[in-house]
Amino acid sequence: MLKKICLLSATLLLTTACTQETQNKIGRAVQNWTGIHGVLEVYAGNKLVKRFLNIDKLTTGVSTQGNEARPYRYGYGILDENMNMVADPNEKKVYFEFSDYSTSYIFYTYPE
Repeated sequence: MLKKICLLSATLLLTTACTQETQNKIGRAVQNWTGIHGVLEVYAGNKLVKRFLNIDKLTTGVSTQGNEARPYRYGYGILDENMNMVADPNEKKVYFEFSDYSTSYIFYTYPE
């Protein structure tokens, strides 16, 4: 019991000593490991045109030479063809990517 309390205290101390940016990176690393059950909605103007369900994470493209970010994101999710917010048995997991410049999108966590 004492070991658990010491470990918890050390973790809290280290977390509060980190900058906000470092805390955000730690949080994203935990989310990448655990998944966040995300939903991606893509819009054309005001109209919803695509929805992807059960997304663990979105990844920013990186150049093959160096570590420069590219202006697109990609991931894997279930294409919600009938837009009912349910991963139906006939709907498949697909790879998707979209541009940061020209795509209107919303990514959020779907409450279970």
